[in-house]
Amino acid sequence: MLSVNMTVVWLVAMIILLVIEGLIPGLVSIWFAAGALVAMVAALFGAPLWLQLVWFLVVSIVLLALTRPLAKKYVNSRTMPTNADRTIGKECVVTEEIDNLRGTGAVSVDGKIWTARLEQEDGRAPKGSVVKAVRIEGVRLIVTDR
Repeated sequence: MLSVNMTVVWLVAMIILLVIEGLIPGLVSIWFAAGALVAMVAALFGAPLWLQLVWFLVVSIVLLALTRPLAKKYVNSRTMPTNADRTIGKECVVTEEIDNLRGTGAVSVDGKIWTARLEQEDGRAPKGSVVKAVRIEGVRLIVTDR
């Protein structure tokens, strides 16, 4: 009687995990749905609850460990560049003195004003100087002396 009830429990768990997988972009719960499937098969054959749980955990963890790096590489590998990414590598004019120690500074690039910090930790760049955009960190443009 326990295996019949557990078969239904594992079936419901698998369906819920598959629904979650369908609703959330990227691979999130597919490995656990496969683990629930194996546990359900174990329940159908009358395996004790502890063995069903072991099968669920082992299959889920093994599949996660073996396929997650590949799935991450191929499923979510496409990043869309934004217009902000076009500023990287461009020259910028300092519109407010950049002083990393005080946490101040702004630059103008392509007609847009960005808060900016120098790549050098204790860097300073006077107003009117020209710097080069290296990367974006949050809403801040990281620049370097040319």
